[in-house]
Amino acid sequence: MSEWTPGDGTIRVADLPEPDQEFIRAQLRRNTPLHHLLGLELVEIGERHSVVAMPVREEAFNSTANLHGGAIATLIDVAAGSAAARGSGFTPGEQSLVTADLHVRYLGRPHGDVVHARAEVIKVGRQLVIVECRVTDLEERIIATADFSMMIVPQRQALRPMEGTQPHDPDL
Repeated sequence: MSEWTPGDGTIRVADLPEPDQEFIRAQLRRNTPLHHLLGLELVEIGERHSVVAMPVREEAFNSTANLHGGAIATLIDVAAGSAAARGSGFTPGEQSLVTADLHVRYLGRPHGDVVHARAEVIKVGRQLVIVECRVTDLEERIIATADFSMMIVPQRQALRPMEGTQPHDPDL
């Protein structure tokens, strides 16, 4: 598969053929070493939501061997950005999506070896997209909640071009 473009409705990545799953994993991590380091995985994407998973592992720990708040914030940013890209009038190649605001409330430690961020688009304006996000563990315990806003702006050039980067790539 050379390009994955979701159709109408919700798509669960695990339900796709393995080559398509690999393509989606590669797209999320392409040119973003932090996504690879944290092991971020797109689980599901719909018309106005997305679900992204992150393993609870040492690469995401802080100095006290707990899940780092910055790792959780990155998980939220990716989930909310994916939902905003899908649920707005964003036009790849003409516009960029940039995080305008992220407020995270850290509520607890996860049980288990993975956390999930479910992001839901709340409102779409001409330029601003508002998203709410919840991070839960495998027991459905709430680990964090977040308010997120993303701006749709004219296409931005990279600060430092990287090999393989395309001008139409979103800033996720």
